Amino acid sequence: MEILPTLEIDYQPGQKAEASVIWLHGLGADGNDFAPIVPQLKLSLDFGVHFVFPHAPSIPVTINSGFVMPAWYDIKQLDIDRHVDADQLKDSASRIHDLIDREIARGVDSNKIVVAGFSQGGAVSLEAALSYNKPLAGIMALSTYFATANAIKINSIQRSIPILICHGTQDPVVPESLGKQSQTTLQGLGFEPEYHSYPMEHAVCLEEIEEIGNWISRVLK
Repeated sequence: MEILPTLEIDYQPGQKAEASVIWLHGLGADGNDFAPIVPQLKLSLDFGVHFVFPHAPSIPVTINSGFVMPAWYDIKQLDIDRHVDADQLKDSASRIHDLIDREIARGVDSNKIVVAGFSQGGAVSLEAALSYNKPLAGIMALSTYFATANAIKINSIQRSIPILICHGTQDPVVPESLGKQSQTTLQGLGFEPEYHSYPMEHAVCLEEIEEIGNWISRVLK
């Protein structure tokens, strides 16, 4: 299978990248969606960080009347934490494994790689990172849900992986209850996710971006 097309940005252009952040967009967006955030992160690191923003393939999405749009997997009903195409989600996670492998081949240690995602992308990031076979730096799950919680095969090497969950208290697309449910499920599996909520809808805000920058700096140091 071909590797996913990506948009790639160096946080400090010209400086050797010793870490990478692979950041997945949400339904109907593409890799350009979160690229403008990179300069706002204010990372406190003395080495370069390479950001990889993959573009999801375009597929028919059932809840949007079958319209073809960029999506990591099909959503069959609005009860999005239970009615997703799990096979497509796992296939997308496998393609993120390929991107992680590519960063390692480029010279980045696996424990300096963060896998992040927003909404659909966050569901894939949880599946991809928790099932990966080398230690990773962390998982960032933004305005999302743990869609494969009941089917995931967690690799034991990820048992101590840092996890950041951020969610809007007024999110009408992915209700905050699903974010809190993800936190509870992960705690039940032995993880210690860090949880932050913000007075926003299905989006990101400046306070959240500041916290993301602080968290990335901590887990990559």
